[in-house]
Amino acid sequence: MTDSNSTEPTDLPYSAERLSPLHAVHVAAGASFTDFAGWQMPVSYGSDLAEHHAVRTAAGLFDLSHMGEIYVVGPEAAAALDYALAGKISATADGQAKYSLLLSREGGIVDDLVVYRTGDDRFLVVANASNRMEVAQELLERTSLFDCEVFDESDDIALIAIQGPKSFEILSQVPTVEVDDLENLGYYRSRAGTFGERGEHRMLVARTGYTGEDGFELYVAPDVAAQLWEALIETGGGSGLIPAGLASRDTLRLEAGMPLYGHELGLDTFPVQAGLGRVVNLKKEGEFVGRTAVEAGPPEGARVLVGLKADGRRAGRADYLVFATADKSATADDAVGTITSGALSPTLGFPIAMAYVAPEHAAEGTPLFLDVRGTRIPASVVTLPFYKRESR
Repeated sequence: MTDSNSTEPTDLPYSAERLSPLHAVHVAAGASFTDFAGWQMPVSYGSDLAEHHAVRTAAGLFDLSHMGEIYVVGPEAAAALDYALAGKISATADGQAKYSLLLSREGGIVDDLVVYRTGDDRFLVVANASNRMEVAQELLERTSLFDCEVFDESDDIALIAIQGPKSFEILSQVPTVEVDDLENLGYYRSRAGTFGERGEHRMLVARTGYTGEDGFELYVAPDVAAQLWEALIETGGGSGLIPAGLASRDTLRLEAGMPLYGHELGLDTFPVQAGLGRVVNLKKEGEFVGRTAVEAGPPEGARVLVGLKADGRRAGRADYLVFATADKSATADDAVGTITSGALSPTLGFPIAMAYVAPEHAAEGTPLFLDVRGTRIPASVVTLPFYKRESR
């Protein structure tokens, strides 16, 4: 994270393979890697199931340095974001975070975002890695008539997330981390912190996450990310903290019913179809990009997102078809839906999936059938999320 209030945007020399500032740490820990939005990111460090269970019972440590971090700064930054995004960003307090959507003019979802207000006229917009450049460009264009500036600082920020029921206990005990009144930092809130023997490195500490568990996201400069990672592992290892990769992150967010861009969300998806109608603030004054299209709504009969609980142990996967009948004579043209994400839930022990289905088949308890490689697996519609942590 840069120490100045702003930096000039840079043209990035993208290669076919980008490496996290923590790449050497992951290699040393025995991680296996996959390409994710042009980045080589750790899939797991040996057992994605062990990593999943660690997050549910103790804590897991994730490298999210591939995410995009874009600052919008200036006297009219709040008004500019009200116009650019679906939510009323100007209503957020200093230190508050808000989940929002960047909509197309046609009402589809360009990206889902988290926006942190870090000052009266300063906002941090966190974008998905695959959409970073498009989000930065859209924000630049949409805010051009307002008194503010847009700075893509993604390459100057590393992001580490610690998630799980022991995340507070561990983070609060790292001797080189200092965050005032961390215990009372609320959910979807952030505040400044420091890292280092003399507190020489600034951090933004946010109580947010993508796993369904309590946890924190730590925004730091790339050149100290490895030191922070190792300090967290050293402090939390005895409490069950282990590094966790993208595989466990995916099953964790699926259990928590959290959508993933490119699966549940996309340009052809209206927020209301994805159960995100509440994220769009139609009561805010003035125009915002996508408002007219959202008010008109999706086409009649447009499919809606539901949760599915299946029998047995065979899980439906993305793009598998959903049918209203077990009759194998029904063809793809007869399908009433399509799975967007699915897995055998490590926590619950049965197959779960999210799918877009015709609205007449979306009521809770509706029996459906998943086509899993030619076998029709009985399933039923359930309310999301599949998993919700108990209050602690």
